[in-house]
Amino acid sequence: MASGGAGAGGRSTILIVDDIAGNLIALEAILLRDDLDIVTVSSGAAALEVLLERDVALALIDVQMPEMDGFALAELMRGVEKTRYVPIIFVTAGARDQSRVFQGYDAGAVDFLFKPVEPHVLRGKVEVFATLDRQRRRLIEEERMREMFVGILGHDLRNPLAGILMSAQVVLGRTDDEALSDPLRRVVANGKRMARMVEQLLDLTRLRLGDGIKLAPRPSDLRRLVDDVLAEHGPDPVRFRFEVTGDATGTWDPDRLQQVASNLVGNAARHGDCGSPVVVSIDGTAPERVVLTVHNLGPAIPEELRPVLFAAFRGHDHGRRGGGLGLGLFITDQLVRAHGGTLEFTSHTETGTTFTMRLPRHAGGVAKPRDANGEGERPAAGTSMPQRQTT
Repeated sequence: MASGGAGAGGRSTILIVDDIAGNLIALEAILLRDDLDIVTVSSGAAALEVLLERDVALALIDVQMPEMDGFALAELMRGVEKTRYVPIIFVTAGARDQSRVFQGYDAGAVDFLFKPVEPHVLRGKVEVFATLDRQRRRLIEEERMREMFVGILGHDLRNPLAGILMSAQVVLGRTDDEALSDPLRRVVANGKRMARMVEQLLDLTRLRLGDGIKLAPRPSDLRRLVDDVLAEHGPDPVRFRFEVTGDATGTWDPDRLQQVASNLVGNAARHGDCGSPVVVSIDGTAPERVVLTVHNLGPAIPEELRPVLFAAFRGHDHGRRGGGLGLGLFITDQLVRAHGGTLEFTSHTETGTTFTMRLPRHAGGVAKPRDANGEGERPAAGTSMPQRQTT
């Protein structure tokens, strides 16, 4: 009995379970062909071993077996994540009892065959599931190749983009010609925006390939990180207000937290009312956590966008000012959750939009991240931002 994923050479695996050796030989002979990997076992326990070791396209299970009958095996299969969705066809030599047939369907069967089995019927049914299995594996492989392509593309874009940014910044630092400085500043600004997109693509690839977002926690000062983010937007005390109370230090990955703050502040500036300030507040008065809030006045987040705001691609701007890949808030949410924190928002036309990040003072174990489709539990939206004294 071979182990691994799909059958040898990528063939679909068909599992046959029957306690009578003659029946196993007969069924295998009917189904034998080059593109199928037929595995035969004589007990439910042996079948479970195969199912846990391999990806099975279809299980043909005899109903009447000693120790563990077919229905009991099916029930165990439905209770395990890896085997829960393996299609089951029951095969029985028993009487055509409708109650038994219904019991089989209740156990999770997709079909019920009676012996002696008509070979053409059996081959036809197996072909359906073998075809579905081939299509499933092809889609998985195509998705894996797309993710690898995006990852390689993002990685290879980094070096030339870094060269463009460095050259533009060097020339910008050496010229006083405003006619030259203005386009150079636009090159730098758009280069940095593109660099953020590249990082988002790389993060998305890591998440979808199961690598997760790697953190490097060390003693950090959230106040200093936010100061640096606001400095990138230029010295505009009217456009931004920064308020801090308590201790803003903790053990986090400073580069990743700066990425979070940059995205939240950038979104608030881009989507908020240009005539009103973006208010960024840090509350470090609690000993066990630090809270960052980013608030802006302006149009509320559309109702249809709110349920998928933290989902990859689905949480895109949908006509709001700005634009991008639709990955910013997805990656931001993943980074906060990786630190063991939460990210929430409230949004109303009258009071504006507030994003609230709650971080444990010291990032410990990594929380289970939300998947790329935005699935997973999320705490209820937070309350409106409290007023604090500027320090």
